Amino acid sequence: MQNSNTNDGASDDDAAPFWQRKSLDEMTHREWEQLCDGCGRCCMLKLEDEDTDVVYLTRLSCKLLDIGKCSCTDYAKRHEKVPDCLSLTPKMVRELEWLPDTCAYRLIDEGQDLAWWHPLVSGDPGTVHEAGISVRDWAMPETAARAEELHKYLVIDD
Repeated sequence: MQNSNTNDGASDDDAAPFWQRKSLDEMTHREWEQLCDGCGRCCMLKLEDEDTDVVYLTRLSCKLLDIGKCSCTDYAKRHEKVPDCLSLTPKMVRELEWLPDTCAYRLIDEGQDLAWWHPLVSGDPGTVHEAGISVRDWAMPETAARAEELHKYLVIDD
């Protein structure tokens, strides 16, 4: 009979959360989806400067973003309703320079840990909003602007 108090070969690392044990490429679909912090920044419209290829974030959100919740109103059918909606992949995380420094996918890919406000750390999906990371307090629906006015809604970093 085996002693139930013995370590069965599992290391202390096995008790660590999945985002501390796995690379982006090793995560299951469920883990990948849980890694999203719910900030809504991916869902903001972006403009690319044709001369420099620099991508600028705007204050205008995708028509499917519920700004108050910072979540998609039709996640399952988002690609049908918004054909240019991106599904992030590990490769894209490494290539998309516009992903914010706070993005959990970027942090994990760079070998960093999640911030205190990330719902997986805090246990509360509201902490991303409380920390001021989400777009909740400054985003506007894309219907608020005409196409020729998009430049007026650029988010400029100081």
